[in-house]
Amino acid sequence: MKHKDHYNDDYILDLSQKILSVMPDFDEKTFSHSLMGRLNDKELFARFDCIVDAMQKCMADDYSKNIEAFFNILGPELEQPEGMFNLGWWLWPIGRYVERCGNEDWHLSLSFLKELTKRFTGEYAIRPLLQEHPKEVMDELIRWTLDENVHVRRLASEGVRIRLPWSPKLYVALEEFERYTAILTNLKDDPEKFVQKSVGNNLNDLYKDAPEKADFIISQWEKTGQSKAQAWIIKHGRRNQK
Repeated sequence: MKHKDHYNDDYILDLSQKILSVMPDFDEKTFSHSLMGRLNDKELFARFDCIVDAMQKCMADDYSKNIEAFFNILGPELEQPEGMFNLGWWLWPIGRYVERCGNEDWHLSLSFLKELTKRFTGEYAIRPLLQEHPKEVMDELIRWTLDENVHVRRLASEGVRIRLPWSPKLYVALEEFERYTAILTNLKDDPEKFVQKSVGNNLNDLYKDAPEKADFIISQWEKTGQSKAQAWIIKHGRRNQK
């Protein structure tokens, strides 16, 4: 099954009931009626945008109030490092809502994404926050690199990638290079391959736009010795270098 095929009529009915359960004034009938049978000809992100459009028309025009309610919809945390797209996929339109409106209350959005990423991913939704509040959000991500939850640590890295797939380029890594370096450096010895892969992909992205900066980060790491995790990250980061 393709990703987009998950977001069908059955999904709409299920999501409407989930939202209603935490938001009593949600107009679930209008929400469902406006979407049923109207997503089949649309690609993945077009489906998300249709769903978010309908959500916004059918719930209160109060972003902070809506997010407070959505904290109660998230369900149990993922038990494994990976699997977010297999198990948490139903939350993607919720993340898309945060991606669209998150800067209306970016502090609350960050808190929500820290919880969302334990069930799905916040890598797309966090990017507009980084765009508008780069210093403050990256300072929080530096703290997240020390979190005990693997998904929180991974989001600290994945969110700041320059060339995240399915997302516009984001150059906060270059504009706040000292903070960016701190994020990657805190994760360079992470024991989880899920996190290592993200850090390596960050370096790989960086090599395409500012190779001298990627070499600088690695040279700083090499001054303090090299763990097995770090060696793998560097190799992964340099995989396209001749």
